[in-house]
Amino acid sequence: MHLSFAEAGAGRCFLLLHGGAGPASMYGLAESLSANARAVVPIHPGFNGTPRPERFGRIDDLVLAYLSLIERLDLRDVVLVGNSVGGWIAAEMALRLSPRLAGAVLINSVGIDAGTTPELSIVDPTAVPPAERAPLAFHNPEKFAFAASTPEAAAAMLDNQKALRAYAGEPFMHEPTLLSRLAKMPIPTLVIWGESDRIVRPDYGRLLASSIPHSRYAPVAAAGHFPQIEQLEEVERLISDFVGRL
Repeated sequence: MHLSFAEAGAGRCFLLLHGGAGPASMYGLAESLSANARAVVPIHPGFNGTPRPERFGRIDDLVLAYLSLIERLDLRDVVLVGNSVGGWIAAEMALRLSPRLAGAVLINSVGIDAGTTPELSIVDPTAVPPAERAPLAFHNPEKFAFAASTPEAAAAMLDNQKALRAYAGEPFMHEPTLLSRLAKMPIPTLVIWGESDRIVRPDYGRLLASSIPHSRYAPVAAAGHFPQIEQLEEVERLISDFVGRL
């Protein structure tokens, strides 16, 4: 199937996988990384007006599509960088044992069933009033929160949420067996976590990291669910340090 993606730079390849906020949430990080590397940012089918085939509606569909993209582009020593649902996709890709992957960076990732306590459950932002959503996701919502400036932009955001629900709505934002399967993660992994995230709180991130061999947990202060937006320089520094050790 056709996949839309943006790319820039040259050198080691980073494949950046977005979450429900869409590919724009990864473009700033991609631009920074592309100064010294190649950054590829796919758009999940169904996001940003891209077509999504009717039977293409599972996380595994995205996993296979992106592994095929890596093959088609003949990418090697790829570092996966995924935020939120994108982190879940990255973890599943790594577990497929592709020899083309060198490392994974999971940024405030969902995907595991960690329990139902407030500190470990995944909060659905659409289940709260609109005025309360930005504080769930951002340390500084007044500065960074996403806003639809036009009716068209609002419609696009709604379509993106529909696509997200198709991929990860049932069960909500997790795969029941992923937590146990992470013990077989074959590549070095960096787990970056915005400490102010109230969608998936830091305890969730620490559990995720502790379940992955050869992983490191890196908290980021003054950042919520999107530390690559609120603390771009720190996230880039963490990734550069991680890649330098591969």
